[in-house]
Amino acid sequence: MSKKIAIVATNGFEHSELTKPKEYLENAGHTTQVISISSGEIEAAHDAGSVPVDTTFDGINAADYDALVLPGGVSNPDTLRTHSEVVAFIRHFVDAKKPIAAICHGPWTLIEADAVVDKKVTSWPSLKTDLENAGATWVDEKVVVDDNLVTSRKPDDIPAFNEAFGKLL
Repeated sequence: MSKKIAIVATNGFEHSELTKPKEYLENAGHTTQVISISSGEIEAAHDAGSVPVDTTFDGINAADYDALVLPGGVSNPDTLRTHSEVVAFIRHFVDAKKPIAAICHGPWTLIEADAVVDKKVTSWPSLKTDLENAGATWVDEKVVVDDNLVTSRKPDDIPAFNEAFGKLL
């Protein structure tokens, strides 16, 4: 059954952590939408290119989406977690127990949405203390699935990340 999946990102996202899951999900028959805090295009970290934004948070309803992907990149989630509309959007997926996939620095936004309390997660290693302070159990593994949450550490983990998220869907 085809799902409508939100991919939430802004400038500074890790290119492969957005584009590879997007491609994987679309090839599996799902619909994806890149949602950002501003319209136009968003620039990847390290001058790795850009992707078009499908829509912004103005006027969208989280209930219209079946699942959520949060790519990493250091400045991407650091910026997103400071926007209340983004945190509220993510909180909908947490409260509704919809599938959420976050990779690398992506879990930073989950902390703001109180989504990691009592969850086993992984991430880029520098987030370990932040995630543990937010109530998570952090492990250094390629991919971790805890209930409706899939997390991974880095771009090298994308194949396992995609596969785990695909199974969850």
